[in-house]
Amino acid sequence: MERDAIIIRGLELPVRLGVPDAERANWQTISADVELEMQTRFDALHDELRETLDYEAVANEIKALAAARPRKLLETLAAEMIAGLLRHPMVASAAVELRKRILPGVDHVAVRMKRGRG
Repeated sequence: MERDAIIIRGLELPVRLGVPDAERANWQTISADVELEMQTRFDALHDELRETLDYEAVANEIKALAAARPRKLLETLAAEMIAGLLRHPMVASAAVELRKRILPGVDHVAVRMKRGRG
């Protein structure tokens, strides 16, 4: 079954991320795309914010999580983000793609993760 989704593209996240200690010591910015498949169809929301997710609150939650502590791996941050997003009872599944500019001659490296409830 196709589910209606909320999508946040190109969310900039301040992080301390990388394998070398020196890389984690400095703040950098990575980019995230987030897709949240909803439990409820949009035509059942009755044009009421309380019936859906507040996009700004979700974006701020993701930013706070990303900035909370240093990590070595994009993969670790993606898994933590998915776990947090699935705590929202309105979310049926969550997908995250994180992009980081790190390799010379490469636009970015990325990780993608998708999980559903259960």
